[in-house]
Amino acid sequence: MAVYKMTPTKANLIKSKNSLRFALKGFELLDKKRVVLIREMMALIDVASELQKKIDENFTTAYEALKLANITKGSEYIEELAQSIEKEPDYTVLYKSVMGVEVPIIKVEEREFSTEYGFFRTNSAFDRTVLSFIEIRKLIYQLAEVENSVYKLAMEIKKTQKRANALDKIQIPRYRTTIKYIDEVLQEKEREDFFRLKRVKGKTKSKKRA
Repeated sequence: MAVYKMTPTKANLIKSKNSLRFALKGFELLDKKRVVLIREMMALIDVASELQKKIDENFTTAYEALKLANITKGSEYIEELAQSIEKEPDYTVLYKSVMGVEVPIIKVEEREFSTEYGFFRTNSAFDRTVLSFIEIRKLIYQLAEVENSVYKLAMEIKKTQKRANALDKIQIPRYRTTIKYIDEVLQEKEREDFFRLKRVKGKTKSKKRA
């Protein structure tokens, strides 16, 4: 049964008006949430773009330094030295809430850089290579955090937009149609009751005169 076909009573009219108010409030809140999420996502997209730019710049520096190190020390020797470099530090993924969306925060274990090789065995080109890739690793952690957050926010924006559209295009018009239908029926009934009462009063007066 369509909503606008519900029994036209004052109780259903009040119920429909309350439902309409609730739906309008829900739409308003969803729209505000969508705006906040979009603003947050766009800010993160800018951050991701800047991080990607820094990563590209560091890769350029790292590969140039690595190329020079290979030329001056030999690729086999450089590969042997690379095996002695410490592994990446442990990291923990935490979460924070942005308008109800759980976005990740990557916490990387902070520790001083140390190597198993002596600096007398290398040159500045190799040292620049190592430091550049360490910086790249940090940036990649940050980029992974930001890009994952952007994805989650985008999914929530899509879901929020879908809910808002359902209210705006379906529920709210349906409640308004229902209210209009019940209101018109009740007004017509009131008019009929008024004219019926008027006729009854007229007949009563006529009988009294007789």
